[in-house]
Amino acid sequence: MKSEIEHASITGASVAVLGVTIGEERYLVPMEEVGEVIAIPKLAQVPLTQPWFAGLANVRGNLYGITDLSIYLGNKPVPYNVKSRILLVSTDDKIQGGFIVNNMLGIRSLSEFVAVAPPKKDLMRGIIACYEDTEGRVWRKLSLLELARDEKFMQVASD
Repeated sequence: MKSEIEHASITGASVAVLGVTIGEERYLVPMEEVGEVIAIPKLAQVPLTQPWFAGLANVRGNLYGITDLSIYLGNKPVPYNVKSRILLVSTDDKIQGGFIVNNMLGIRSLSEFVAVAPPKKDLMRGIIACYEDTEGRVWRKLSLLELARDEKFMQVASD
């Protein structure tokens, strides 16, 4: 099976990804997984939930469970600021979720990056590949849909 980059260069197709930062790390999120990008609204806090569960957001009458991706991915909490956004996704399973990212870096073409071997440690679920840009910075490709289907993600209640 050909890599996405090989496929894109052979067919001339361009795979669109959204560049974001989560904590200090750079990620590429497939555009077809992002339903909408919104500013962080007032979140309704839910007691007795995991530290990564930021709360519930009412978006045009629909409730979304909001996940702080920095904490979910095992990093330190990063304060939200005016550049922070929520990426909204809806799965085929009718799961509606939102993922907080710290900064938007714009829509990119995956053909701008070169696939590299992942770090020696195992990649956590949802991180499906690693890439490098022309400046040598590492980017992780993150599937929000895989995260939303992860058993850990479904266990919002604290232990």
